[in-house]
Amino acid sequence: MKRFLFVTLIAFSTQLFGQDEIPVGTILPVQLNSSLRSDKARVGEQISARIMQDVPLPGGRKIHAGAKVIGHIVAARPAVNGMMADLSLRFDTLATGKRRVPMITNLRALATMMDVSEAQVPESGPDRGTSENAWTTDQIGGEVVYRGGVVANGSNIVGNSVLGSGVLVHLRSIPGTKCRGEMDGNDQVQALWVFSSDACGLYDLPNLTLAHAGRSDPVGQISLHSSKGNVKIRGGSGMLLRVIETAP
Repeated sequence: MKRFLFVTLIAFSTQLFGQDEIPVGTILPVQLNSSLRSDKARVGEQISARIMQDVPLPGGRKIHAGAKVIGHIVAARPAVNGMMADLSLRFDTLATGKRRVPMITNLRALATMMDVSEAQVPESGPDRGTSENAWTTDQIGGEVVYRGGVVANGSNIVGNSVLGSGVLVHLRSIPGTKCRGEMDGNDQVQALWVFSSDACGLYDLPNLTLAHAGRSDPVGQISLHSSKGNVKIRGGSGMLLRVIETAP
C-alpha cells in the first residue's frame, strides 16, 4: 500500500510539472502596470505587467488574461553630466492565483501606451454607432484586423480575430532581422493582443534602442539605451515577451 501511494505521488508530481511548464517559444502579450525610468529605478526593485489575452497552451490549457508577469530591475544608469542612460530588467515569474512559475523571457516587441490605445480604435476613428464586432483596426506592426473575422497582412490571411481580446496568429519572422518565427517546434497559434504577427523591436520610442533583448548571454536580461535623456517607458505600454525557458 505504501509503495502504491509513493508511486502515485510521483506520478501526480510529474503531472503537475507538466501542467506548470510553459512551452519554449510561447509569447506573453503584456501591459506594464507602472512606468519604468532609469533615473528613478532601483536595482532589485520589483516590476510587473498584466497578461492581456488568454494564451493558448498544449492540451487545451491556457494562461488566463489578467495573470501577472513579475520581474525586477537589474541595472539603472540615469542621464547625468552628459552620460547616456541605460536601464536593464528581466521578467522571470508568471503568477496565476497562488501559483508561481519561474521562467526566462526575452523581449520581442515594445510599444508605447499611445500605440496600444490607437490599435484598439477603428481606422475611421471612435464610432459609438458601430458595433465593435464590425470594426477594422490596425495592429502595431501594420496588419489589419477585421473584428470577428480575420487578420490580414496585405492580401494574406495570417490569423483570426478574437472578439473582445486580441488575435490568434502564427508568429512570423522578418527576413534580414534578428526576430525569429516559430521556435523549438512550437508552431501553435499565438496570442498577440494588439501586435502584428511579425511585430519586432521598439515602436515610437525614437530616442531608445534595444541594446540587448535577452536571447543571448546574459540570457533573460533586457537592456534599453537612451541617446537623449533618461530611459522612460510609461505604464500602459505594451510588450511581447517570449518564453525561452521555464521550470516548475
